[in-house]
Amino acid sequence: MSLPPDSSTPLKKTLLSIVLGLTAMILLAMGLLLAGYARIAATLPPPNELRDRANTFKTTTIYDRDGNLIYEVFPADSGRRTMAPLADISPTMINATLAVEDPNFYQHPGVDPVGVARALYYIFRREATRPGGSSLVQQLVKLTYLSSEKSMSRKIKEAVLSLEINRRYTKDEILEIYLNHIFYGNLAYGVEAAAQTYFGKHASDLTLAEASLLAGIPQYPGQYDPYTHWQATRNRQADVLRLMVEHGFITPQEASRAWRAYDGKTPDEALHRPLADFRYPHFVLMVREELEATYGPEVVARGGLRVFTTLDPSLQDAAEAAVAQGITALRQRKAHAGNAALVAMDPATGEVLALVGSADFNNKNIDGQVNMAVTPRQVGSTIKPLDYLAAFEMPQDYWTPATIIMDERTAFPDGPGRPPYVPRNYDGKFHGPVSVRAALANSYNIPAVKALQHAGIPALRDLAQRLGISTLTRDDYGLALALGSGEISLLEMVAAYAAFDNGGLRPEPHIITRVETQDGDLLSDNSHPYAVQAITPEHAFLITSILSDYQARLPAFGRAARWLELPDRPVAAKTGTTNDWRDGWTIGYTPQLAAGVWVGNADNSPMNKLGGVSTAAPIWKAFMVKAHESLPVRNFTPPPGVVQLEICADTGELADAACENRRREYFKADQLPAASGDATPAPTPAG
Repeated sequence: MSLPPDSSTPLKKTLLSIVLGLTAMILLAMGLLLAGYARIAATLPPPNELRDRANTFKTTTIYDRDGNLIYEVFPADSGRRTMAPLADISPTMINATLAVEDPNFYQHPGVDPVGVARALYYIFRREATRPGGSSLVQQLVKLTYLSSEKSMSRKIKEAVLSLEINRRYTKDEILEIYLNHIFYGNLAYGVEAAAQTYFGKHASDLTLAEASLLAGIPQYPGQYDPYTHWQATRNRQADVLRLMVEHGFITPQEASRAWRAYDGKTPDEALHRPLADFRYPHFVLMVREELEATYGPEVVARGGLRVFTTLDPSLQDAAEAAVAQGITALRQRKAHAGNAALVAMDPATGEVLALVGSADFNNKNIDGQVNMAVTPRQVGSTIKPLDYLAAFEMPQDYWTPATIIMDERTAFPDGPGRPPYVPRNYDGKFHGPVSVRAALANSYNIPAVKALQHAGIPALRDLAQRLGISTLTRDDYGLALALGSGEISLLEMVAAYAAFDNGGLRPEPHIITRVETQDGDLLSDNSHPYAVQAITPEHAFLITSILSDYQARLPAFGRAARWLELPDRPVAAKTGTTNDWRDGWTIGYTPQLAAGVWVGNADNSPMNKLGGVSTAAPIWKAFMVKAHESLPVRNFTPPPGVVQLEICADTGELADAACENRRREYFKADQLPAASGDATPAPTPAG
């Protein structure tokens, strides 16, 4: 009896062929990968040069608008670097660094697939504070070997070199090199220099609170600078502590104790303060922070960028001198005004020509390292031009410079659950019927509140946003917003006034004109910034005509009005004072230059009953006089859409035969005043 044929034999042969084919393909792919790996590795710098390369970098240089070098970003001969063996670095600092940078450092071969997957997961969940996909070895490669280009080929080279370095060095050697060469901001390279800079101690003595604060800085040393961005640094510290708990380096209780170590403390109380030994510190730090946000901190620290800025050295020197002399004079008057800031801008381009962030960067008694040029504060009456602009812009029932307002005691309804708002004028008096021109020029409060009530708070917020003001974002503002209860930075207020000066065009304020590589290749060019038509040219001129009307402001300012005029040239200006005399402001402009001054105390303590015209205006005038010494006299020119009419000053209407008190006023051509009696509109070109 014969057996039937084995029907499974063809199937076995087919499966065997498939397995052999797949094996051959896998071996071929592996061979190709190994060959490609070897070919790429052969073109890369020798990995055994890691220590030598980690000691070298190219300096980024920053120049003023005339091409003069004003700062080298952390040059090797000025940066602090003290080498520390791994055994002399606090284990807590090592663990904090690993938790935030590379928790699988001791397990992966130089490239962490788990870290890449985790980074993609957190990016998908938009949790940007979690660890990135690059291993610590890859970060070291970026710092020491490769260019800053962003391409797939560069990432492949980075991965290959990381694997080779991981093969030739021990993990402890790599970690030691990394911790001794990573940049911690404020000229501190390496953890020992950072410990000395921020805490005045050795890296071996760092506590968990200190280590978790330091470990978060290298991601963005400008953004997480604890001297100038304390809250952001503390938020970053919380991320580090949370990651240390997550990866088993500490317990939740230890994290909680470390976090509470700085509760209620200021940077002055928590940190050791080094002195700045370079010129224009606030301006330079702003440039550095912007560069780091654009190119990354490692490129800024080591990439050899050439950065050309908008800074005018002669105007900057004049600004610093005006601030120093003004604060000295205020101290002699016992004004309790210890600090000041000044910003000057080209109104046509938005270029910041001068910026003084404080009266003395190194004076911790005035919180000198806090940049008051960009710190939002209540702006007082400097907001009033926007109140009236909002009323000018109404499509119906609009106001004009001739509109008459009753300046009398008024209790304004101010929203559900709020008591009536009853503002008072600066001089404690009521002035009866006043025109918009008189009300704004004399800075009367009650008419300004009526202007905002008429236009509406949403209209003011929309106008402010168009003018580049980013901070009026709350939904609970009341009518006190008309008198400057909202917080805005000096830089943004000067930029808004620059739009009045520039026919309603608001160029983006900026401090960098172009960035080049060390070889001269252009990375960015901001020499032709984008400008937005924020308000109409006609409305911009109407505000300018009021703010430059010296005679109109005399009833309220009297002799003090001299602080708001310049010799032999027109100038538009506005002062401001906040509640309890906490802030004094003056902002003004000529056709060539816009500038603003803030005076007060960074800790928000009140001055000794002195307002903006007594504190900020003398500094503003001293600077503006010096800045215009070599500039030709130019006049404010009305645009084609502005006309002049003769009006009856008592009513704001067109003057008729019965009107005895007449004056001429500017109007937008399609927003003319009402006729009275036998008067008929007879507009004449304003020019």
